[in-house]
Amino acid sequence: MDRAVKIVLFSVIFLASQINCQEAILRISNENTERDYCIVHNHSWTPLSETLDAALQYPLVNLTSTVLCNTSGVNPDLVNGKAVVVMRGDCDFSQKARVAQSLNATALLIASNKALTTPTANDSEYAKVHIPLALMRYRDFLEAQQVFGDGMQAKLYAPPNSKIDASIAVMLLIAIVTIALGGYWSGTCERDRLNGVSGGGGESKADSGELFLYSPLKVVFFVALMCGMLVLMYFFYNVLVYVIIVIFCLASASALFSCFDAVLDLVGCGTGSFSIRNHNFSVRSIILAAVCITIAVVWGVYRNEDRWIWILQDLLGVAFCLNFMKTISLSNFKICVILLSLLLLYDVFFVFITPFFTKNGVSIMVQVALGPDASGEKTQGNMVEVPAEPQAPSEKLPVVMRVPRFSAWAQNLCMMQFSILGYGDIIVPGLLVAYCSRFDVWINSRRKVYFVSCCIAYFLGMILTFAVMLLSGMGQPALLYLVPFTLITCAVVAACRGEMRQFWAGTTYEVLDSSREPLLPEGRTDYSVKGEKC
Repeated sequence: MDRAVKIVLFSVIFLASQINCQEAILRISNENTERDYCIVHNHSWTPLSETLDAALQYPLVNLTSTVLCNTSGVNPDLVNGKAVVVMRGDCDFSQKARVAQSLNATALLIASNKALTTPTANDSEYAKVHIPLALMRYRDFLEAQQVFGDGMQAKLYAPPNSKIDASIAVMLLIAIVTIALGGYWSGTCERDRLNGVSGGGGESKADSGELFLYSPLKVVFFVALMCGMLVLMYFFYNVLVYVIIVIFCLASASALFSCFDAVLDLVGCGTGSFSIRNHNFSVRSIILAAVCITIAVVWGVYRNEDRWIWILQDLLGVAFCLNFMKTISLSNFKICVILLSLLLLYDVFFVFITPFFTKNGVSIMVQVALGPDASGEKTQGNMVEVPAEPQAPSEKLPVVMRVPRFSAWAQNLCMMQFSILGYGDIIVPGLLVAYCSRFDVWINSRRKVYFVSCCIAYFLGMILTFAVMLLSGMGQPALLYLVPFTLITCAVVAACRGEMRQFWAGTTYEVLDSSREPLLPEGRTDYSVKGEKC
């Protein structure tokens, strides 16, 4: 019984998530080949079939020499029982449709040199039209003529678009894997550092370049700097975007090198060193550097190619997040609470509050993340607008993971649709996950209680974020859900284990501005934390 209820509930949710979009697909074919093209229609006219198999096939006739505002100059025998393509202009859509009906046409396609907008009419006009009507790009029709010539066959269909898309699962997987790997890497580096210190080895490779945030004042300054940078990006986007792109290429190439180098160390790959004029060089490092720089350069050159470049951007983004979590260390839970709470307020303010102050009503966060002109496809309510001609690519900041929406076939034909997740939604909770991993090392926890608990809390927070996004139909500031989930979970675990004092105070050594050497507390002879062992 319970299983049946669950199946029924899931079915209701899935069907409710199916939405009818104004974008549809035109399948043009002949005996040898077939191609799909973007069209825009209106459900208030005659609705289109939802599947290709159910769609009717019509012979396609080229009447682009006329706008079909009347029947003059049109041979009825040429149009009878066929789908016709006419040019946009001179009269409204309903008049063209009525003229096409009077000529016994079976479908009307309106070729446009302007942006494709949802074809509308007065409510009384919709009932007078009984044939499918849609707009298509004129350049698409010219291409189809070159490919197919005469004898074109056409099918029009509008597959429903599900809000629940596989891209969400892929995005969730990327976030969880990045968080888990980053936390594990940070903990491993901490264990190597402690072993190096206790063994008298000095600074280890894992310890090089590590930066600790231990002062609340520095945390406040860091968040204030982020606010200032975001505001500068909003007002000077067209200039600063290129600065950020260059910095991202350099930083991500370096991060990717660190990740690959760590993996090769893990599998025991040799370095293959050689010397030139008393300078030692590593063959492995040279090859890795060449590969990482090449990947960053390829992304930089082809960054606006939406069809495939998202793969490289996500690869570089994952490497950037992993290296950030490994390099930046929060020294105690107090710093974690201050930093994550301030960044939560920062996220909420710039997403929900700033739209009241901007001219276009768009939040500063969204404007900066997506770019001022990043609206190749614009939607307002039930209206849609698709460019008729290729647009000059608008530069976007490389600050998000991007995964194309796999189920949005019609929308992707018109303009690629992406699910996105900001790097900050991974890095910010990731710093807490990394702290938990290091704390597990300090207390010699074999089960990694804090690390595992924080990862589970992050996963649940992401699930809630996506659920709210799907139900509300609006993008959500993920930190609004991730910060409470992770902080509260960590605090509850520490309290239940009786280790809150140690967890709040954090590391057993102090970090000075001028030195990374640990200072043992008075009377301490080891690196363990006073308290219960796991």
